[in-house]
Amino acid sequence: MTNRPKQIGTAGESAVVATAQTLGFPWAERLVLHGAKDIGDVRLALGVHLEVKSGHAAETASDALIETWMRELETELENADALAGALITKRKGISGARAHLWWAHVRSSWLATWRCYPPHPAFGQVGPDATVRMTLDSLLAQLRATGYGDPLPTDTTTDLETTR
Repeated sequence: MTNRPKQIGTAGESAVVATAQTLGFPWAERLVLHGAKDIGDVRLALGVHLEVKSGHAAETASDALIETWMRELETELENADALAGALITKRKGISGARAHLWWAHVRSSWLATWRCYPPHPAFGQVGPDATVRMTLDSLLAQLRATGYGDPLPTDTTTDLETTR
């Protein structure tokens, strides 16, 4: 007897790991269950954890459900003592082979603090902390630009050099 939801979850997490490994996070890995002190589904790099939702509920998630999952993620990041994280949700019609196009959800203040160490005291105190949605490949590029994962390639040629 197979557990279909578990299979769907495992397949989704594996798709995210494979995508992350090809997009600058070679040590990305699925995490084992930690019982009541869950630390997320995927570790991208030291201090960076993801919660992955890949079933039908993810494809049709309401804003309220996304918010519930974001609060779950915040608890997991605290449990893991992680510095960064995101909620990844499968998009309807987009297979795991194209998981780079799945949605990544983060708090707006997190984007700011990833670029500011130590975090500025004003972050999170101005008003509601909006949830921002982007594609997984955009999230991975943001994290790499901040110093997580492999460095982004640098193009040392100038526009002038490319027109010669």
